[in-house]
Amino acid sequence: MQSSRLGEILVKNNLISREELSKALEEQKTSGGQLRLGSILIKHNLISELDLTSFLSKQYGVPTVNLADYDIDPAVTKIIQSDVVQKYQLIPVNRAGSTLIVAVSDPSNLFAIEDIKFMTGYNVEMVVASESGIKATIDKYYDQSASLADVMNDLDVEDVEVVGDEDTLDVNSIERATEDAPVVRMVNAILQDAIKKKASDIHIEPYEKLFRVRYRIDGVLYEAMKPPLKLKNAITSRIKIMAELDIAERRLPQDGRIKIKLGGGKDMDFRVSVLPTLFGEKICLRLLDKSNLQLDMTKLGYEEDALAHFKREIHKPFGMVLVTGPTGSGKTVSLYSALSELNKVSENISTAEDPVEFNFAGINQVQMHEDIGLNFAAALRSFLRQDPDIIMIGEIRDFETAEIAVKAALTGHLVLSTLHTNDAPATINRLLNMGVEPFLVASAVNLITAQRLARRNCSECKEPEDIPVQALIDAGVSPDEAPSYVCYRGKGCSLCNNTGYKGRVGFYQVMPMLEEIRELILNGANTAEIKRESMRLGIKSMRQSGLTKLKEGVTSLEEVLRVTVADD
Repeated sequence: MQSSRLGEILVKNNLISREELSKALEEQKTSGGQLRLGSILIKHNLISELDLTSFLSKQYGVPTVNLADYDIDPAVTKIIQSDVVQKYQLIPVNRAGSTLIVAVSDPSNLFAIEDIKFMTGYNVEMVVASESGIKATIDKYYDQSASLADVMNDLDVEDVEVVGDEDTLDVNSIERATEDAPVVRMVNAILQDAIKKKASDIHIEPYEKLFRVRYRIDGVLYEAMKPPLKLKNAITSRIKIMAELDIAERRLPQDGRIKIKLGGGKDMDFRVSVLPTLFGEKICLRLLDKSNLQLDMTKLGYEEDALAHFKREIHKPFGMVLVTGPTGSGKTVSLYSALSELNKVSENISTAEDPVEFNFAGINQVQMHEDIGLNFAAALRSFLRQDPDIIMIGEIRDFETAEIAVKAALTGHLVLSTLHTNDAPATINRLLNMGVEPFLVASAVNLITAQRLARRNCSECKEPEDIPVQALIDAGVSPDEAPSYVCYRGKGCSLCNNTGYKGRVGFYQVMPMLEEIRELILNGANTAEIKRESMRLGIKSMRQSGLTKLKEGVTSLEEVLRVTVADD
C-alpha cells in the first residue's frame, strides 16, 4: 500500500493532522509493515472506515461497493490467486468481457493494479470497499483450510490408532496416535474454525457416551461438532503435546500455551487449561488475539459521564480503582485500557497477573506461580520495594492481598485491581468481609466499576422489534419513556452466522467514592443502602446502562434481560 501517499492526501484534505500521520506511520514501521495505514487510523479513531471509503471514492472518482451485498461467482475469484489477494488486500467482484472489476481499499496503490493486469491479461477497473469488508470477503471465498464438516466426512476411525482408557498408558503409543494425519487435521481444523468464527474460547468435553466441541462466540456457547468418542484421548493428547504438557499425566489439572502463526505474519495464542473429569480430560482453550484487543476506552461502551469519572480517577496519583464482574466480563480489557493510557516514560508500572494474557512494552508484567510461593501478596510486597508509581493486581482474593493493596493506595501509589462481585456496591461488603477496616476502605478506594458484556445487534440485519410497553416497564424503563422506545434486534444473516448478533458491548456501573457513600461505609451501611444512595446521586445501575444501550439500538431487550438483574 502506498501509505505515505495516502497519508499525504488525507493531511492535505484536513482529515488527519501531520502529527497524527507521523504517529501512524511510526506504528506501521514498528509492526514491520504488517499493519496498513488505514487500519491504524481507524483503530485509533482518527477517521471512520465509512468516511475513509467515501473520501477515497470522491478523490479518485471510483464508485464504492458494499461487499456484504455481493454474491461473487467462484469463476471470478479463480482469476486471481489467493496469495495475490492476500498480499494486496483486494478481491475481484465481477467480469465483463475483457474487463475485470476489482474491489480495493486503497485506489492509490497503482502497483497492485498493474500487477493484476500483467498476471491476468484483463483490463482492470477499480471500485472502493472497506478494508474490513475486503478481509471478510477474502476469508469467505479464499479460505483454503479444511472445514469441520470436510474433516468429519474424511475421517475413518479405523485408520486411527485409538489409545485405551486404562490408568497406566504407554507414552509411545500416545505419541504415535497423535501423529496420525486424521487427528492432526481435526485439531488444526478446530483451531482454524474457531479463529475464523472469532470465538473467544474452545471447550473440548468428554462425557460417558458423548464427545463434543463447543465455541464461545460473543459470550454464548455453541456446539461446533461431535468427534467420535474413540478419539477423545488422541485429540486430547495432540493438544497437550502442542501445549508442551505432560501427556502421561491424566489425574491432575495442567495449564499451558499454544502459539500458531497465521497468514500475514499474524500470531495467535491459545491459553490451554486441562481438567480431569469423570470420563476423561476436559480442555478449555482461550483465544488471545492481540490484534483484536480494543484498548480505546471510548469504544468499549462506557457512557460519557461514566468514562469521564473513570478517566479522572485513574489519573489520580494514589488510591484504588477496582473493576468487578464475573469471569469473561471484560475486566482485563478495562484494566489494560487504563494501563495503556497511563503507560508513559515517566511512570513505573508493575503488574501481577495470573496468567499474563498480553504483553505490553513499558509495563513490567509478572506471572504468578502459586506452587513456588509467588502469589499476588508476595508480588505486591516486591513491587513496593521497586519504587512503583502504578500497580496492577490481577485479583484481590484474600485479606493479605487486600491489606497490602490498601496500604499501598494510602501511601502514594495508584493501585488497579479486580474482584468477583455482582455489582459495584457489593464490592464494599466483599472487602469488609475479607477483614479490611471500614475507614481504610472509605479512604483508599477512589472508584469501583462493575461490568458485563452483552452481544451487539448485527449492523447488517438489525430491524425494529415490536416489544410490548409493559415488558419495557417491567424491565425498568420509566412509564413516561416506554411508549417512545424503539427497540432493535438482528434477524440473522450470513455476516452474523444467523444469530442476529455480531460483537459485544459493555454495560458499566461506574461508582466514584463520593462523600455521601464514604459516610455510609463508615456508618456500616449494607449493600442495598449503598446502591440506593448511589442511584439517588445519579450513578447508573447495570440495568440502567443496559437500557441506555437498548434505547440507542446497540443491543436487544433479550440481551439486557440476559446479563443484568432488575433494580430493587
